[in-house]
Formats: sequence, structure tokens, C-alpha cells
Amino acid sequence: MLKDSVRDVLPARLPAEPLKPVVDPAEWTGADLAASDDWKFVLTADEIAELDDAVAGVEARGLQIKDIALADFPLPTLDPKLARLKDQLMEGRGLGVLRGVPVDRYTIEQSAIAYWGIGLRVGTPVSQNRNGHLLGHVYDLVGPSRENPAYRAYHTSADLGYHSDSCDVVALLCLRKAKTGGLSKIVSTVAVYNEILRRRPDLAAELIKPWYIDRREEIPPGKEPWFQMPVFCFAKGYFSTNWHNFYVRSAQRFAELPRFTEAQIEALELLDVVAEELRCDMAFEPGDIQFLHNHVTAHGRTIYQDWPEPERKRHLLRLWLATPGGRPLVDDILERYVGLKPGQRPAGIVVEGMALTTPLEPE
Repeated sequence: MLKDSVRDVLPARLPAEPLKPVVDPAEWTGADLAASDDWKFVLTADEIAELDDAVAGVEARGLQIKDIALADFPLPTLDPKLARLKDQLMEGRGLGVLRGVPVDRYTIEQSAIAYWGIGLRVGTPVSQNRNGHLLGHVYDLVGPSRENPAYRAYHTSADLGYHSDSCDVVALLCLRKAKTGGLSKIVSTVAVYNEILRRRPDLAAELIKPWYIDRREEIPPGKEPWFQMPVFCFAKGYFSTNWHNFYVRSAQRFAELPRFTEAQIEALELLDVVAEELRCDMAFEPGDIQFLHNHVTAHGRTIYQDWPEPERKRHLLRLWLATPGGRPLVDDILERYVGLKPGQRPAGIVVEGMALTTPLEPE
């Protein structure tokens, strides 16, 4: 449950029903976030010292990052603050930012250890791609083009349309920022849905129907190269979002799938328009960790110009987290993942022969 200090300023959630306004504390606008600090959390000197000790303990034991468990990374002083962050993330606004991880004096391995240990307080890491990466690297490897379906967007410097990732929570730790650009654009999908319902209920009705979504060459065993999900979903009185802006459009590359109707084209365009109106822009600074609850937020990125030297290039570490006890999800999600059973959490990207790894360099 939310702490009283948060419950006092956010509305209570009411049961959500299709084609009716959603009342949820995760509804906000960019102006709302700008006027509030309840989603921002800053490490104190004592908490950083505790983080240093926990990192040193993992190093002394020689643990691989993927094998670090909660018991291996004690943070008794910091835990209450991380619990409040998780409450805000899962039951409140749907986002949180933790600032002050000392990445400037940590090696990349130490940064990854600290990040992993913090992330375990929110959820369990799951695979982010067909290579089985539990620790991802947002780093430009191919330039601004997104034409090749084998390349994931986070390995480009392109602008990224709004989307929600294939997990409960996505977390990003900034090691280095870009020379220019690369702003994170975030939006409440509760607010987007309510605004579309107000303006165009006919298009809101389109967005609660299933849409074809491109798997972008990350095809699990026995699955088609696409899957179907509504953009806006309703399950057991809870609202959730499955917004893959680029991948929905990309699915049109398959000749066997139906072409978009005029109503679908209008709906996709209105999604983008409303998101731009309601968004919050966030600049990453080294040591920031941004947490987003994918079922109630969407995020994108502005195009960026990087530094020419590899050691100065924009570099974020990424975690996809499954959160046991998270909000109920529609049954359609079972087709998205391999072996997922009702009530289980989104399991990330799983393909045949995949081994789970935590690489310390972009690949």
C-alpha cells in the first residue's frame, strides 16, 4: 500500500471499465510532475556509504552480477527510501527517479553491481533481447537508422516513439549523457486514454481491440513473428497499457496481415498527438536511475548527437523487472510470452537456445 504521505496527495484508484474514464493515481500530466517532487528520491551521504559497502561485499565474494540475491546486498539504511520509491512506482504515479549513485568513481562493474542490488528491491530481472541480456546497454552501435528489424532501437541514436517495454518495470541508470539531445519523454497512459476517450470515444474503442505487433526477429519457439494485444487493456478492474508504437506500424511489413483501417490510422496518430501534449521531458544526469511502470506509462526519446570518443558516448544501463503481485493483466498477454501461466508476470524476451547473461560492455 502507499505510504500516508503519498496517499494524501493522490486520488484513490476506482475499478476500471472499458470506455469509461479511468480513475487511477497514475494519471498525471507533465505540468503535474513539474509541480511535484514526490516521485524524486536523492541518496544521502550515509546511504551512498552503505551502497559502497554492499558493492565491496559482492566484489570480495567474487559473485557474478546475475547471481547476486537480495541477501547478498544488504541496504538497511536505504531500504525504507527504496520501499517508498517502489510504492510510488507500483501504486502511485507509476514512476520514480533515484539520484546520486556515484558512477563517476565506480567502475562499470561496480555501477552494475550497485544498480542490480537496487533493482532487486523493485523486482526480478528478466531477459531484454534474444541474447538473454539481463543487464542491457543503451548505447549507439548503428547510428540513427531503425530500418533493419534485427537492430533494437536502444542501439541507435534515433528518436524513439512512445512505447511500453515487455516487462512490468523498466529501469535506466545513466553512466554518461549525450553531447546534445537524448531527452527521455514520459507520459501517463492513464491520462492519454482518458483524453482520447473524451475527444474521440470511437477511436478509444479501436484501441481496446487487439492489434498486430511485430516481434522484430525475436521469435520464441512455436510462435509467429508477431503477436496480438490491445493498446489499452482492462482486467479485474485494473487498467493497463501495451503500447508498441513503432512495432505496431512495423507489423505492416508482413503481407499476410490485414492493412490498417482508416480508423486505426487515426487512432495511432491521435495517440502520438495526445502523448506529446501531456508528456514530461526528463534529462538524464550521471547517477540517475529512472524507474517506469510500463502498464501505466509510455516512454520515448529525442534524437541525440553523441561524442566522437567511445569512452564519452551516451551510455545507460537497463533492467527489465518482473514484479510479483503487480496489477492484473489481460489473458492476451499469455500469447506474448513462452510458457506464461495466468497470474504470472511478463517474462521478457525468450528465444530458443538462449543463455542468460549480464554483459559489462554494449553488444
